Amino acid sequence: MYRKLSVGLLVMSAVLLMAVVSVPFAVAQDANQDVYGRDLPADAAPYDKQIFAGLCNSVVKEISLTSVASVYSRICQGTPVVDQYGDPLVVLDENLQLIPAAAESWEAAADGLSWSFHLRPDQVWSDGTPLTANDYVASYRYMVDPANAYDFVWMWQGTILNWSEAVAGEVPPEEIGVVATDDNTVTIFTNGPRPYLPGTVYFWAPIQAAALAEHGIGYINDPATHVSSGPFILREFTPGESIRIEANPTYNGFRKPYLKEIRGTYGDQLNGSFLAFQNGDIDQVNYGVLQVADFEVIKNDPVLSANYRPNFGDFRTDYLLFDTYTAPFNDVKVRMAFAKALDRESIVKNVVGEQFGIPAYSFLAPGFPASDSEGALKDIQAYDCDAAKALLAEAGYPNGEGFPAQELKLRGENEAHVAWGVAAAGSISQCLGVEITVNNMESATYMEGLLARPSTIQFGMISYGMDYLDPSNMLGVWLSQGRHSWLNAEFDQLVNDAGVKVDDAEARIQMYKDAEKLLVEDVGGVFFVHRIQGDLFQPFIAGDCFRPDAQGVGAFHWGNDWCWGTLYVTNEVDNYDTFRDN
Repeated sequence: MYRKLSVGLLVMSAVLLMAVVSVPFAVAQDANQDVYGRDLPADAAPYDKQIFAGLCNSVVKEISLTSVASVYSRICQGTPVVDQYGDPLVVLDENLQLIPAAAESWEAAADGLSWSFHLRPDQVWSDGTPLTANDYVASYRYMVDPANAYDFVWMWQGTILNWSEAVAGEVPPEEIGVVATDDNTVTIFTNGPRPYLPGTVYFWAPIQAAALAEHGIGYINDPATHVSSGPFILREFTPGESIRIEANPTYNGFRKPYLKEIRGTYGDQLNGSFLAFQNGDIDQVNYGVLQVADFEVIKNDPVLSANYRPNFGDFRTDYLLFDTYTAPFNDVKVRMAFAKALDRESIVKNVVGEQFGIPAYSFLAPGFPASDSEGALKDIQAYDCDAAKALLAEAGYPNGEGFPAQELKLRGENEAHVAWGVAAAGSISQCLGVEITVNNMESATYMEGLLARPSTIQFGMISYGMDYLDPSNMLGVWLSQGRHSWLNAEFDQLVNDAGVKVDDAEARIQMYKDAEKLLVEDVGGVFFVHRIQGDLFQPFIAGDCFRPDAQGVGAFHWGNDWCWGTLYVTNEVDNYDTFRDN
């Protein structure tokens, strides 16, 4: 049996207690049926035990439950509490292929300049009003409005018609190329042919246009004003303490849940998640909050090891970045010196752990479209301390003399990833004779500094994973209007031209390969680690979320949000001491 985690460890002081609205179920319910009247799976625990819990982070800035308001500052991020209040137009299956979500079908126009998404009929909000294309239009207009300072606005720069102009305040949000052709059709007009466009709308479930107009974006955080067109609805929320969402009885979408509730409790997510999991207080832990010592415990425990499920994740790469507009990093020789001073092989073996990552010499992780599967780019940034010293000397800093002291800034990393940054700084410092300190910043503050112009992150470490499975996404963040203070006109041209190429798939991929080579040669970043990702689940959590993909990997794959409709708690839960027993 597991010990209970003390309340003192998990619970922070409440800032504000929001109203709780109780909506009765429409029909009487059998103990072995869900809220929609469906029989639970044969091995499922009774419905009152169909509860899934996660640990929210008590030490980060939080803004909203919806990605339409914020991506980097979502409430209870890292748990299934977020983004359950509506369905995006499309989602991914376990093989990272687009499948219908709120839209049952979509197609490009004959000229390739627009895509139309046709909503499933009869979808409704929890207040009984229909979900319409106008709700999606209102969502995109909210994101593009510069008054809202959206933190993911770069996503459709140069893609959606008039998007960049609206971000700049040159045209009103109403003029972007996202329109309701009719109540059930969302049409997105683009700046040119954009074959990857459907993949870019995966992540964004809609907000309700009417609630936004009446209450503002905060409506979704308050149970008194909250409405949902998704599988769950907000019932209780005490910021900094706890949150509870329930299966939405009015939901008529593609992923009706067996789960009765999802709960989030606040605590030290980075350092307390594994203990909370061991104590039976939460049901899932992502690899990102597991420490090296935690993995040793998992490896040596047959139950834990059987329920840790590695996966490709979002093809995430950790890398070092520079403000290349400002000395000393405006000199490519300095940047390449840093790249060649980084002993990735040694750091992965001795610090990262070979079960958690592989050395990275380019941005696109193995298996991602257009990635360097042949290793042709490896030698460009490969570790060579003598060559690194020579480059720094050529740049005017022999043996590091006169080189300004640097601060390597990290984005709110956990203990393990801080160790990666310290090791990287140590490798470069030891080789080049330069002074480097490490500063692990609060995540939102880091992102504000990274996106500022001029950037306040002169030298930083960060990771990035895909938002959709196409090189236009991963390489697109390096475009001059993207998140990095790096500019290479030839790179921009290749990526932009590849993004509109529809007549030759092989040539399109080669253009992205050529672009990545420029990125590596010009040292837009120093590529460090391709992560091996995974999740730890309690042994009594089951469902098609774990069905094997085409490679035979049975895991909770990134992007397969459809599977929340299949997840359930088995009757094996009775063999464990969990929060359900309170």
